[in-house]
Amino acid sequence: MKNVETTAAPQAIGPYAQGKIIGDLLFSSGQIPLHPETGEIVGTEIKEQTLRVMENIKGILASEELSFDHIIKTTCFLSDMNDFAAFNEVYGQYLSEGKVPARSCVEVARLPKDVCVEVEFIATLNQ
Repeated sequence: MKNVETTAAPQAIGPYAQGKIIGDLLFSSGQIPLHPETGEIVGTEIKEQTLRVMENIKGILASEELSFDHIIKTTCFLSDMNDFAAFNEVYGQYLSEGKVPARSCVEVARLPKDVCVEVEFIATLNQ
């Protein structure tokens, strides 16, 4: 078992790792729209927050020499399901057609720091 640690994604704001590698799987912690360098929330609208979340995910993947094509499952949390279409618009830009992961997307009552979106993923180390 190995912790994933990178400066290309925000540092944990609690007692958890950015991700864990167990066997040939990488399990990420939920990513919210925090800027990795400043720790500040990026944006107030769903599209700009989703963009930051996806860039944070990209940073975690890159730290292990992986890409979005390695993601096999995501769980997406929205504070407002009315943002679903706008979220999908940005989220989909990061995924290769034909290689989209399995996904759950749910509305939740509240997210850390009152952000609009949080995404966690499971990726395979093998292609």
